[in-house]
Amino acid sequence: MSRREDIIRKAIAIPHMPMPVQKVLAYIGNPEADLRQLAKIIEFDPGLTVNVLRMANSSFFGGVGKVSTVKEALMRLGLNRVYQLVIASGVAPFTRYEIKGYGLRPGELLEHSVAVATASETLARELDISAPPHTFTAGLLVNIGKTVMGSFLEVDAAPILSLAHERQIPFEQAEEMVLGINHAELGAVLLERWSIPAPIVNVVRYRLRPDDCPEPDVALDLVHVGDVIAKMTGIGMGIDGMQYAPSEAVFTRLDITPFQMENVMAAILEQIAEVRDILMDNAL
Repeated sequence: MSRREDIIRKAIAIPHMPMPVQKVLAYIGNPEADLRQLAKIIEFDPGLTVNVLRMANSSFFGGVGKVSTVKEALMRLGLNRVYQLVIASGVAPFTRYEIKGYGLRPGELLEHSVAVATASETLARELDISAPPHTFTAGLLVNIGKTVMGSFLEVDAAPILSLAHERQIPFEQAEEMVLGINHAELGAVLLERWSIPAPIVNVVRYRLRPDDCPEPDVALDLVHVGDVIAKMTGIGMGIDGMQYAPSEAVFTRLDITPFQMENVMAAILEQIAEVRDILMDNAL
């Protein structure tokens, strides 16, 4: 068995997301889903209830005035936002721990994921373009492969980093040479196993190499640049740091100016703490 096959085999053996999360996701996927029934399902789980209320009352996601019931929160947020929150609540526990192989402290990888997600949506607003509904969720999930490699499989990234320096190649290319697979692809494999929708999986798979994507994808472009911006702030930087190559084609497609990049960086530094705390304090 190759190293790649062994890594994938161990990864797909990792337990699925918590049962309350699976139940809510399954219901939201029903074309006839309605907010009243969804509220009843969420109310059976205290963690999800708290998360939904905190999200609805947050400055980043919410609106004017406070809401105090799940039904009110769902009406304010809508099904798409709730879907994002539920997925994030299911993934957050995986990011609680120290990612030893990649030099990340407990919770640091979640902080980076939140920075990518908020930067992606903030960038869309800055550029006055419509972000696809799954953009934020995809941004939150970009690091799931690194979580699996560093925590569950205990991959040591030091030899990978040395190879990247030695040959002057991007980190994910060195990962493939050492392990047979990079963390973005592994994350996509795992999310497919968990039945996460294909557009989200697509962003996770190609986020480091958007030029390899078979067709243009606005969400992928936004998340790719959101990831670059998050790294520029220094949020959630592991030993791989900036050892990745931004896509010139994506930056040209989005026509981003340095001033707009600075605006997004400033905005996410204000937003990240609130979103991170919602997800980490009540991770299931």
